[in-house]
Amino acid sequence: MTKQRKTTIASVAFLTVVVLHILGLLFSQKIAFLSKPFLITTLVIIYLVAVEKPNFWYVSALFFSFWGDVLLLFKNQFFIYGLASFLLAHIFYIKITVSFIKKVNFQKILVACLPFVVFLFSFLFVIMDNLGEMKVPVIIYGIVISSFGAVSFLNYTQEKNTASLWLFLGTIIFIISDSLIALHKFYEPKQFYSITIMLTYIVAQYLICKAIIAITSEQD
Repeated sequence: MTKQRKTTIASVAFLTVVVLHILGLLFSQKIAFLSKPFLITTLVIIYLVAVEKPNFWYVSALFFSFWGDVLLLFKNQFFIYGLASFLLAHIFYIKITVSFIKKVNFQKILVACLPFVVFLFSFLFVIMDNLGEMKVPVIIYGIVISSFGAVSFLNYTQEKNTASLWLFLGTIIFIISDSLIALHKFYEPKQFYSITIMLTYIVAQYLICKAIIAITSEQD
């Protein structure tokens, strides 16, 4: 079986799980619960069959994303542990993205960081009064994911190719997804957030996966 055929089969499996999960969110919480762990599982398979030499740090990021998904299934009971898992995933994403950046100077770093610093302070201002004992973990998480946004933006301004665009868009959509989680939990809970959070999360992870595959293929 060719690599392309394996990738296609894995992609169909991923899409099937995505559809099942979204339908579960709409109509059956049991289906949503059971299908969620398979989102990252099938995405890992897509990545592993698409590349010759898997990136250890990316596989690690997906590993902690998987555990983040599983832990957040239990709502408030394991929320802090789910947050910690995704924190580690984002740190690995930052490490990977930094490895793609070839030349930097202070001015470029400042330009890349500025919009994310503004966003982070603005967003924290909105939710800060409701964070309680979660204030420090949420601030740390916000700094890390904003850093991921900054380095992916910096990478895109240097490369400006399809893969770096996918990575940047995936990062932005990931930030949107995490921001919706924070709004839902710490500011104003709304029913439609659950579907929007998962849709943006799935798209973000898929775009990042496509970017890593494309960049890895170019380097081989």
